[in-house]
Amino acid sequence: MGKERFLFFTAFFFIILVLSLPAQEEDEPGDIPVESDWSEFMPALYTRGDQTFNISLGPIIPVLFLGPSGTLTNNAKLGGTGSLAYNYFLGPHVFVGGELGIMYCATLAKNNLFMVPFGLRIGYQWIFKRFEFPLTLMAGGIPRRYQDYDYFGLIIKPSASAFFRFNTDWSFGLSAAWWWVPEWTSNKAENVNGNFLDIILSARYHF
Repeated sequence: MGKERFLFFTAFFFIILVLSLPAQEEDEPGDIPVESDWSEFMPALYTRGDQTFNISLGPIIPVLFLGPSGTLTNNAKLGGTGSLAYNYFLGPHVFVGGELGIMYCATLAKNNLFMVPFGLRIGYQWIFKRFEFPLTLMAGGIPRRYQDYDYFGLIIKPSASAFFRFNTDWSFGLSAAWWWVPEWTSNKAENVNGNFLDIILSARYHF
């Protein structure tokens, strides 16, 4: 009987010990529970070396065309644009990167305008829980083609965005950007400053 009691109490003690292990692991100080809302730790997510890859697509609106003598007739219609962008974070808020896009719209005369903007970008981002609000400025070149006419010029594109952090890998949001696309020639009387507005849906992959 003494041996049987010993085996019984040994088995009982072993079972209690095994059952108590998960509870002890969950109570370890400094651990973040799996069930906790990870958005509480959002302000600390971005550090130097973090990167994002943006995919954007949406409509673009020809807004205003300015010549030397004032506003020119806007004969362009609603078009479409898409872009790929890369961001590298220098710290919790500031990032730099590059962008490549494409834009298309037609005119009332059914002619086609193509543009391929590319350039460098710099930005600053605010974070509120699972929402992220980056402001970005892109500057670069933009080859364009209209009928048989080709031109390579400058583009300046400030933008503002709002993203929702869906999980640690992806965020989704809406962006709006103003395109300033000047066309300067040797004949100043023919110079044009094109202005476009895009409102696009964006997805960001975080890595």
